[in-house]
Amino acid sequence: MFARLARFVVGHPWWTIVSWLAVAAVVIAFSPKLTTESDQGDFLPSKYESVQAMKIAEEAFPQQEDTSSLIVVKRTDGRPLAAADVTKVTEVAKTLNADKPATVQGFMASPETVAPNKAVQVIMIPMKGTSQEENKKQTEAIRDIRGDLPNLLKGTGLEAKVGGEVASFADNEDSFTKSFEIVGIATFILIIGLILLIFRAPIAAVLPIIVITVTMQVSMGLIGTAAKIFGFSGDDSLATIILIVLFGVGADYYLFLMFRFRERLRAGDDKKTAMITAVERVGEVISSAAAAIAVTFLVLLLASFGVFSAWGPALAISVVVMGITSLTLFPAIVSLLGTAVFWPSKAWKKQPKGSISAKIGEGVAKRPAVAALASGLVLVVLALGSLGFKADYDFAAGFPQDTESAKAMKEMEKGFPPGLTTPVQVILKSENGQPLAKAQIDKFRADAESAPGIGRVQEAVPGKDKSIARVDLVLSKNPVSNESISLVKDKLAPAVHDMAPDGVRAYVGGTTAIYADINAVNNRDLSVILPVAAVLIAIILALLLRSVVAPIYLVIAVLLGFAATLGSAVYAFQGIAGEAGVTFQLPIILYLFVLAIGTDYNILMTARLREEAKEGNEPRRAAALAIHHGGPTVAAAGLILAGTFAVMLLAPVSMLQQMGFSVAVGIALSAFVMSMFLVPGITALLGHKAWWPGHGDEPSKPQGGPALEKEYAPSSTS
Repeated sequence: MFARLARFVVGHPWWTIVSWLAVAAVVIAFSPKLTTESDQGDFLPSKYESVQAMKIAEEAFPQQEDTSSLIVVKRTDGRPLAAADVTKVTEVAKTLNADKPATVQGFMASPETVAPNKAVQVIMIPMKGTSQEENKKQTEAIRDIRGDLPNLLKGTGLEAKVGGEVASFADNEDSFTKSFEIVGIATFILIIGLILLIFRAPIAAVLPIIVITVTMQVSMGLIGTAAKIFGFSGDDSLATIILIVLFGVGADYYLFLMFRFRERLRAGDDKKTAMITAVERVGEVISSAAAAIAVTFLVLLLASFGVFSAWGPALAISVVVMGITSLTLFPAIVSLLGTAVFWPSKAWKKQPKGSISAKIGEGVAKRPAVAALASGLVLVVLALGSLGFKADYDFAAGFPQDTESAKAMKEMEKGFPPGLTTPVQVILKSENGQPLAKAQIDKFRADAESAPGIGRVQEAVPGKDKSIARVDLVLSKNPVSNESISLVKDKLAPAVHDMAPDGVRAYVGGTTAIYADINAVNNRDLSVILPVAAVLIAIILALLLRSVVAPIYLVIAVLLGFAATLGSAVYAFQGIAGEAGVTFQLPIILYLFVLAIGTDYNILMTARLREEAKEGNEPRRAAALAIHHGGPTVAAAGLILAGTFAVMLLAPVSMLQQMGFSVAVGIALSAFVMSMFLVPGITALLGHKAWWPGHGDEPSKPQGGPALEKEYAPSSTS
């Protein structure tokens, strides 16, 4: 099949290119854009209590804020606030209310917003709006408020800082923008720079950037169309993830093709024959790799968390489009350019000797048991670290702490519990629809004072429907810490349910409760997704290799690599850096970039092992030749992808640093440990049994394929 495809594409390159560009133009011009959501709670299934509480609150409290910020006021001399100071703060709130921005519901200051120790007073700023346009206006409002406060407090001996959710976003928007700019620029520089280093040819280096960029536009168009037809939407991070995935797999497939093309040119083939042979040989690898990754992404449809289930089809579409591009557009362009693609270098004509990959191949061939055991031991030791994984939901702690919003929150905590800005929202609802009695609400508030982890109970807010009321419980510790999330899930929620008056049901909601439910959903999703993905990858590998044995140890290796990567993050961040946990999104990120994309390298190496065996080489020689020929491709592809993520360590945001470090380590383990040592070592040890029950390694022609002259006899030391 791939031979026919190759002959057609190479035989009709202009027709292939023009057709591809025509389809791309139509898709880009007429496809709808993908819609996105930013509220994590919107992606939870409705069966969870935090979602039920949120839905009830939306109807019963239509004026309830969508988000908020606050102004923290203190004396410049550090002394407690006097009565005159409190009066002045109240006046400032009234002045701000007189000309409040459209997205601000009001500036709220009262005796309750003065800290019990008089260290600070806060002015609450509830805000409405969730759309991107409204979020921009909220950010502008925060900047305007900050500009007004110095004049309003001039000569009073008071100073103010603006903090809270919106203020934090405004302060850290530049950090995120800078981070993604760094990653984007680094991606281009690394792909261009490393391919330039490998081939010493500017055309070969720039070509993948251009083609992958256009492919991404086509993918986004098709994803938008699919989203409209099937009714799904992603979160704000989806476009960035698609970009990284496409440049990751696109660079991989391009290198798979180019290394084989160069190999055939060195063997004496003309440019068209070389490309036809290259597509024929790597076509099955690319299509199998793309299928494995797409299926792995589609398994995300089984996720209960809506963010992940939306990622699935979007990423699968992207990878399939990239696979098609790699087998059509890339070969068509390169077949037209021929050897000019390597201009001005002449290195493509020379057969390298004594390369590092050849030496590694020799070592693995001589001692396959040592290679397999040593590499496996490294992965197992790293994987043990994953047992200590703790999810971290505290985004604010990962941002720079020298911003005004971060300083404001530290000032606030001198007088109030940390949970003031993120209370646990308890919705009380009469089961018979009758109005709630004041005595019922007062008793609940009194009982809640003694609930575990509570630092303060706010005044009850009656709902539009008098059968509903809201009581905010302020946690005494950081509301998005692991400790508070576990507290709400395991102790506070059960206690609140027991405290509910007779005939009244209590729903526990708010950010901490949402994160507790997200934690439960994530654990459930990973327990379903990982085994299903493993089975499907094994099936694809079995179809590719016509074997049952090889897919088993390949899938085990991939899952072990996933655990080893997570363990590395735990050792680095929870251990060495002493952080409370690792970002809760990390396991699914590793699923996307390590388990899915890392499978590419194992597929390439295993296919090469089989190919060398079919050339008539015995198992150990086949392992040496596979590493010698396939190693540079795997190393180059792994280095580019790992390097791209490693640059995220320069980002000033802890979450991005954790993601960058972890994925870089995971890709490096996949490329340089599993593909170079573990998989070839096991395959060499098993020999013909690795391909049971098929005969994929049976020689298709007399022995004597290209390459190393040395025969590898079984060694008593291995």
